[in-house]
Amino acid sequence: MAKQLTKDDILRIASEENVQYIRLQFTDLLGTIKNVEIPLSQLEKALDNKMMFDGSSIEGFVRIEESDMYLYPDYNSWVIYPWASDNGKIAGLTCDIYKADGTPFEGDPRGILKRVMEEAKELGFTSFNVGPEPEFFLFKTDEKGQPTLDLNDQGGYFDLAPLDLGENCRRDIVLTLEQMGFEIEASHHEVAPGQHEIDFKYGDAVTTADNIQIFKLVVKNVARKYGLHATFMPKPLFGVNGSGMHCHQSLFKGSENAFYDESDELGLSETARHYLAGILTHARNFTAITNPLVNSYKRLVPGYEAPCYVAWSPKNRSPLVRVPASRGLSTRIEVRSPDPAANPYLALAVMLKAGLDGIKNKLALVPHTDRNIYVMDESERKDAGIEDLPANIFDAVEALQSDPVICEALGEHAVAHFVEAKRIEWDLFRTTVHDWERDQYMSLY
Repeated sequence: MAKQLTKDDILRIASEENVQYIRLQFTDLLGTIKNVEIPLSQLEKALDNKMMFDGSSIEGFVRIEESDMYLYPDYNSWVIYPWASDNGKIAGLTCDIYKADGTPFEGDPRGILKRVMEEAKELGFTSFNVGPEPEFFLFKTDEKGQPTLDLNDQGGYFDLAPLDLGENCRRDIVLTLEQMGFEIEASHHEVAPGQHEIDFKYGDAVTTADNIQIFKLVVKNVARKYGLHATFMPKPLFGVNGSGMHCHQSLFKGSENAFYDESDELGLSETARHYLAGILTHARNFTAITNPLVNSYKRLVPGYEAPCYVAWSPKNRSPLVRVPASRGLSTRIEVRSPDPAANPYLALAVMLKAGLDGIKNKLALVPHTDRNIYVMDESERKDAGIEDLPANIFDAVEALQSDPVICEALGEHAVAHFVEAKRIEWDLFRTTVHDWERDQYMSLY
């Protein structure tokens, strides 16, 4: 999806393709994509960075007394959506957020990722490449179009129709994404009934985060055409696998993969080993960002293939980090804990920051774990130096605040607003009386 567009290119394409509306898109602190829609007549003004909006209305942005903010479109994010209004096509531009004084807004998630990317460049790395694997569930909707808990199929891993009744919907999603310039590498039914995965080609971290946000929009819009509701909620159903977003990542210096060393027994360079050590060192502390919901921690439990222990392996899939078998330019590590509810900009920023800390401080990598950690008891895990991930969002936020490296990556503004939002979320969950409690206690007591 690499492209270098100019202002004139965009104005010309908009005219040639009968684009009549443009969505100026950005992401709030909690990962929700927002937009200001403008008519074609305002496109040139927007491309000149003169489009203002009220930042005080956006989660985690600014106070009401400092609300004026500007949208700076990234020309290379220009995309034409395959759905149209009666009057013409709709296009989108992903934007950075700037303050009224012309400086970048420190709480902009996209800007936060860019800042950490600059740190990587200062260390000599020209790109941070990420390949995501976002999973989602498809549920049937009712007569009012609201989601139900009825799954659209009872298929399993790699199943085909007639078991996989979401096959046509998933194929339509793939075709729609390809029309928009995505390079789709695979799509298949996942382990749980009604669960699906679509993988697209890796790219630099900022582009990948942009694409994850557009991907979610496309999935939800196409699903609606089939009378289905697509959800990226990490664990919508008890007793089946939850949805993850494994992130394959590598650092490059020019055309050279800095993670590869053919002389190493595992083909991993010292850079890769230090990066991986950084990931493991900070994993507990960045989990609040990569797994940001109360519900995220219903996925991170033993027995459902999701990692809940801080360890790594070149082959087994129970640890937090796996090293896929491919080598050379494809050498990479796969961090398996993130889920698709995460703000992709913040999730990639904290993982990169953790890895860079490992490189800068030459952190030593602990031995890999080839046993199935799920069958190890607590004393065995303790002897092996394997820690647990946080058990809930409250513990995860506490761990986040204790880590100056991860807090530095996010910046004071983002940390303060994120922590405040998550404490409110936890308190609402903690004080709500749930159906499980009534089922357990109403008759007994």
